[in-house]
Amino acid sequence: MPTPNDHKPEQPVDFVSFGMLTPYYNLVVDEPPVHNTAHSITQLDECIGDDASIVALHLNVWGLSSGIIGTALGDDDAGRRIAERLRELGIAGEVRLSKGLKTNFEVCVCDPTGGRTYWWQRDPAVLETLANADLSLLQGAKLLYVDWYDGDHILRPMKEAAAQGTAVYLNLEHKYADRDLVARLAPHVTVCQATTDEAQKGGDAYKVADVLLASGIETVIVTMASEGSLVATKKERIRIPAMQVQLVDGSAAGVTFSAGFIYGSLHGWALEQCGRFATAAAALQCTVGGPQAFPVEDIEQMALQVIPIHEG
Repeated sequence: MPTPNDHKPEQPVDFVSFGMLTPYYNLVVDEPPVHNTAHSITQLDECIGDDASIVALHLNVWGLSSGIIGTALGDDDAGRRIAERLRELGIAGEVRLSKGLKTNFEVCVCDPTGGRTYWWQRDPAVLETLANADLSLLQGAKLLYVDWYDGDHILRPMKEAAAQGTAVYLNLEHKYADRDLVARLAPHVTVCQATTDEAQKGGDAYKVADVLLASGIETVIVTMASEGSLVATKKERIRIPAMQVQLVDGSAAGVTFSAGFIYGSLHGWALEQCGRFATAAAALQCTVGGPQAFPVEDIEQMALQVIPIHEG
């Protein structure tokens, strides 16, 4: 049986993420990798992933109470380091350590072009531990974040959140064309983030937004890498241009955008203000290696440079 490490909050948390817990190694290299050749590493960072965890960690830095409902970890050095780090940071939730599992890990190699090449472990036995993860942390939370790639395991917390009136933020990435998946998830989603990045099959942002809004989702975000983003509801569409920064590492831009948008939403900001803050947060993220939450004041100052276009 897993050995739990609990950090139970005295009051409900603002935000809960649900998904894979894993060590995340981020390598910044000086040129795109070529098969069977050597390359210099200019920076190496060890973080906690996947995206759901990174969002919770960012929001925690920005002063919101956050919790993680995650997969079990191996009762090994890597798993114990994550459990201890989450305790140190004050992230709420149960971290389960199991002697029957080996902690999975993820490696991301980032280059100056903005390219990101991932290697990750997603052991089905580890993912299956989401099926019996305790959902009590959701009680009283204002928003839940989930990723499509954690499979049907995300449906249970999504339904629980929706039933109690908690908003649900879904990272759908390029899976907007999967009609069956959208049909299963959309009834429980408040905000959906998709992407038309060419590396993830491309697409027309406006058509993507139309499809997802037609499914009943209230707010849709479509990120388009260097072309910026589109944030839309049935009543308004706002095109937000990308900001020009000195690119170091683009690997965490999308998840930082998610965290920024959620931060604004939980403060009751209007759609435009949420989009501007998210864009500025993602832009600043690209100037450093590895996931890093910049101070809110710096992001707000950068957001003043964002000039959105209202398209009705």
